[in-house]
Amino acid sequence: MAQLAGQPVVILPEGTQRYVGRDAQRLNILAARIIAETVRTTLGPKGMDKMLVDSLGDIVITNDGATILDEMDIQHPAAKMMVEVAKTQDKEAGDGTTTAVVIAGELLRKAEELLDQNIHPSIIIKGYALAAEKAQEILDNMAREIDVEDAEILKKAAVTSITGKAAEEEREYLAEIAVDAVRQVAEKVDGTYKVDLDNIKFEKKEGGSVRDTRLVRGVVIDKEVVHPGMPKRVEGAKIALINEALEVKETETDAEIRITSPEQLQAFLEQEEKMLREMVDKIKEVGANVVFVQKGIDDLAQHYLAKYGILAVRRVKKSDMEKLAKATGAKIVTNVRDLTSEDLGEAELVEQRKVAGENMIFVEGCKNPKAVTILIRGGTEHVVDEVERALEDAVKVVKDIVEDGKILAAGGAPEIELAIKLDEFAKEVGGKEQLAIEAFAEALKVIPRTLAENAGLDPVEILVKVIAAHKEKGATIGVDVFEGEPADMMERGVIAPLRVTKQAIKSASEAAIMILRIDDVIAASKLEKDKGGEGGDFGGDLD
Repeated sequence: MAQLAGQPVVILPEGTQRYVGRDAQRLNILAARIIAETVRTTLGPKGMDKMLVDSLGDIVITNDGATILDEMDIQHPAAKMMVEVAKTQDKEAGDGTTTAVVIAGELLRKAEELLDQNIHPSIIIKGYALAAEKAQEILDNMAREIDVEDAEILKKAAVTSITGKAAEEEREYLAEIAVDAVRQVAEKVDGTYKVDLDNIKFEKKEGGSVRDTRLVRGVVIDKEVVHPGMPKRVEGAKIALINEALEVKETETDAEIRITSPEQLQAFLEQEEKMLREMVDKIKEVGANVVFVQKGIDDLAQHYLAKYGILAVRRVKKSDMEKLAKATGAKIVTNVRDLTSEDLGEAELVEQRKVAGENMIFVEGCKNPKAVTILIRGGTEHVVDEVERALEDAVKVVKDIVEDGKILAAGGAPEIELAIKLDEFAKEVGGKEQLAIEAFAEALKVIPRTLAENAGLDPVEILVKVIAAHKEKGATIGVDVFEGEPADMMERGVIAPLRVTKQAIKSASEAAIMILRIDDVIAASKLEKDKGGEGGDFGGDLD
């Protein structure tokens, strides 16, 4: 509300909350920092887990940053921007979500200190942008090129990714599965590898232990054989993939068939039977002994298929049909009449097996499958879910390295190197921006400090030791949280893809800059049913 010649002028509706200037910045920074603090304790090999309970009572136990933030019911808009940081990191790099959020929170904390010294947000923004750009350059220079055929290095990166998660007891075993899966589906295009993660299927079943998790060089489908008379095991399978229903087609338009005598009815039923038999005869004629159908299979068609000893599965998901095509080399056919022997795929074995009391179809032993399945096992639902998240991260990390061919030492080493180099860069830039670049450099130390804190070590002592060792011995020195000492992370096999660290710095700095640009927040009042008689709760509870 403003006043013009003594008359009040109402611009915004009643119940609207408005925060201007320093207040807006303070509240936004506080909200973003609270999000960063929430996930901070999950960072590193000794990070803790979070238990999240939703309104229906469903429980998620995880230390995956993106999952935690996704499951939290966050109201504050600045806090939601931090969730976007985690999502972007997950989408682009697959790992490092907690790192990105923690760095963004620390950048904002350092920015607030500068704002308290009356340094204008524009200067901080300019300094942060310069620092972020320089950081990308430094990381590129630090990166080590590797041979993407070297399975040992890929395995080390996968182990690093899994360490600290619930599945870490079996990290070596799971890392091997992740590496094998990625190498199997990687395709060489113009001299470089491309990995489509859609070709790696995760199938979860409770029961057994994490050690029972395995890679199937083919596809596992959570379905069963449609007819009890069909074989449950077919060796040397010739596989047909059909995209239409093995049923009598209905007319496209509304139609009425009038039958006036028993003979006509008999002829009608015989014609239906003939059509279904022709479909099944065609499948048998081309030599198929296994058939996957995306839609339904008529009871009579099931009977004929069983009679011919053909294993059939119906209502297979479209995504599974595509994976079957990639794995077996079969072509998906829309019309059974068009099916030829060239359209068939091959597998050494198609078998129905019981897994945790439920029937599943295993298509195994494909020649050079470009789609594979990881069958995840574990004692409880929560264990299986967390193993899946750990494997997804590991698979994405291996994918990054296979595609880019570049790695960095992990364990806080890149952040310390960036902090040291950006401090030198700040002196070159000079002016008030120097303060912002120095603040950016200082903020990056939050990663090694948090790694030490989460391991129960003295963060100040560790940081001093590590920085001294880093300056003396080189850019690969980081924090060994198990020994509580500085160590060469490359030698210890603690490595990460270049893409993960670059994207974390990029996402964090962009989010911090965006939040710093805001100097006016206008929050409309909530709808009656939501607000319970109150105005908007902006700036209030974050959860």
